[in-house]
Amino acid sequence: MNQNPVYLALDLPRLDAAEALARKVAGHVGGIKLGLEFFCAHGHHGVHELHKLGLPIFLDLKLHDIPNTVAGAMQAIHVLQPSIVTVHAAGGRAMMEDAKAAAGESCKVVAVTVLTSLDGDDLAAIGVSAADPHAQALRLAELAHSAGLDGIVCSGHEVGAVHKQWKDGYFVVPGLRPAEGKANGDQKRIVTPREARDAGASVLVIGRPISRAEDPLAAAKAIEATL
Repeated sequence: MNQNPVYLALDLPRLDAAEALARKVAGHVGGIKLGLEFFCAHGHHGVHELHKLGLPIFLDLKLHDIPNTVAGAMQAIHVLQPSIVTVHAAGGRAMMEDAKAAAGESCKVVAVTVLTSLDGDDLAAIGVSAADPHAQALRLAELAHSAGLDGIVCSGHEVGAVHKQWKDGYFVVPGLRPAEGKANGDQKRIVTPREARDAGASVLVIGRPISRAEDPLAAAKAIEATL
């Protein structure tokens, strides 16, 4: 993979706009993250089009279903040659084991622990007894590790602690905002790209600070310069 750890989150409703943005900043990001919004709008065709840029593709589909269904979904996206695919750790050990077994050899499977849009109150509302994002992320990271996954997705607040207990793990950190960022949006647990990298992040997922910047290329260069 490209040594630049920044993956551009490219969830735009129009494929031509997504391609134009990706092409503009391609020299200053290490890969492209395509999530549910992009995949539902553009499907396999959209992924194939973005592959033409020559950057690794991270399919952030957050698969979460019974083990057989998730394994089938993993097999169905082999043709797209993703470098990274996400599943939900809350799907359990058997689901994660089957997802990893069904993935391509060059595809890293990482488990989402606690979404960066959730805080303690949100966890309590859905019945997580500890109601502590940090403790819950560590618990699910341990489960993902024991299931044989490559790594996890967690916030920058947890990545340092997870890295200490899983030295060779692959850690994806979203919810990042540059130090000069003006708004957090719907993200509640954020850090800067540099802070996440220093704490052990392998991949830095960055969307709006680049995609919604007045000058996306300048924004991408500025973030790259901090790393």
